[in-house]
Amino acid sequence: MSIAPSTTKDEVPQPAAPAPAPSRWAPLRPLVLRLHFYAGVFVAPFLLIAAVTGFLYAGAFQAERIVYRDEMTVAAVGDSQLPVSRQVDAARKAHPEGTVSAVRPAPEADATTRVMLSGVRGVDPDHTLAVFVDPYTGEVRGALEQYGSTGALPLRTWIDEFHRDLHLGENGRLYSEFAASWLWVIAGGGLVLWFSRRRALRKVRGTSGRRRTLGLHGSVGVWAAAGFIFLSATGLTWSAYAGANIDELRTSLGQSTPSVSASAGGDHSGHGASAAAGDAAHGVGLDKVLAAARAEGLGDPVEIVPPADESSAYVVRQVQRSWPEKQDSVAVDPGTGQVTDTLRFADYPLLAKLTRWGIDLHTGVLFGLVNQIALMLLALSLVLLIVWGYRMWWQRGRGSAFGRPIPRGAWQQVPPQILVPAVAVVAVLGYFVPLLGIPLAGFVITDAVLGEIAHRRGRKNATA
Repeated sequence: MSIAPSTTKDEVPQPAAPAPAPSRWAPLRPLVLRLHFYAGVFVAPFLLIAAVTGFLYAGAFQAERIVYRDEMTVAAVGDSQLPVSRQVDAARKAHPEGTVSAVRPAPEADATTRVMLSGVRGVDPDHTLAVFVDPYTGEVRGALEQYGSTGALPLRTWIDEFHRDLHLGENGRLYSEFAASWLWVIAGGGLVLWFSRRRALRKVRGTSGRRRTLGLHGSVGVWAAAGFIFLSATGLTWSAYAGANIDELRTSLGQSTPSVSASAGGDHSGHGASAAAGDAAHGVGLDKVLAAARAEGLGDPVEIVPPADESSAYVVRQVQRSWPEKQDSVAVDPGTGQVTDTLRFADYPLLAKLTRWGIDLHTGVLFGLVNQIALMLLALSLVLLIVWGYRMWWQRGRGSAFGRPIPRGAWQQVPPQILVPAVAVVAVLGYFVPLLGIPLAGFVITDAVLGEIAHRRGRKNATA
């Protein structure tokens, strides 16, 4: 007689575990997928232009040092520098046109002093003519058109304006604001899609065709998403429409960027009367003004701005945008040479500091070469993502159908308790970022109209 082997409790077959219930957020995935698809298809050309021009701009800093080496550096480092006033005199002798709008004394031993002239014929009114002076000999090394607080010379200025507005003026700025308004949406949507996808479907190795393209697109996108969101947010801070809304919000919160008071605080008429028109010599002069600023701890690099009129003071401000930033500024009375107001960067409101750091990181000056290389890598990754995205669209085609779209009706599957708050958030964002809100409304309306047309055609064919 055989005895059946006994079975322990652990050996008894267990019923299969029930499949996990789908998350209440699961219905959002098709909606995010459709938004990511349409935004990618229609916004990608603008992002591609921004990425390519941004790549060029990040490399322009190093190119500028090479192209304009003769103007930016001295032939030989001397033992002692001439007074700033004598350097300005040398610049004015070579270029008597226009008026002195600012002076940047040589910040390094081998660097030249820049004397900026405004109102020069043939120079863009928003730019200045920078005259480069050897601080040891007074030799004028050259003169170049300059733009912006970072002192961009012609090469970098051209690339900067191409990146910002395609050389189309204020209307051209809409392209870059449109790209910045949508970049964070596309990047955020990509993150949601990647992490909601099953791990097995994220693999790149051993795959081919559309799945491989999707894996490359998703993998690179996940690693670069934080950088894209940062570039989008900081780019919007100085855009035309969203930037104005951000400035208004900062002002209402008491977080706007402060400025030193340039009021001289007394009657100083006649202090600059002996100076030639367009000179920077007002009252005590540049040398004593610079000495007063140095006594307040303002180290190089600094910029000296002459008084705007007889009731104004000199303003001396630090202009170092690399880490650690130097952004302190003082106002100096032209009659007495005394400091009348001081503003420290440490006293800036928090949002003003974050804005300053964000812009400088976005433009590649905060951490120098490392910052610029990181921006170039981000720009290159964005180009690759766009190429892979269009390739996936191509690979979605079936037969003669090029790039099949994502099916409609995804929003109908989203529970009202999620859909309604989401719509409210999007409406608020669309108000503050109009180049996100207006195109998004256009996408929705167009999609709804096309869906209704397709629906009526389907009903007509069914009854025929």
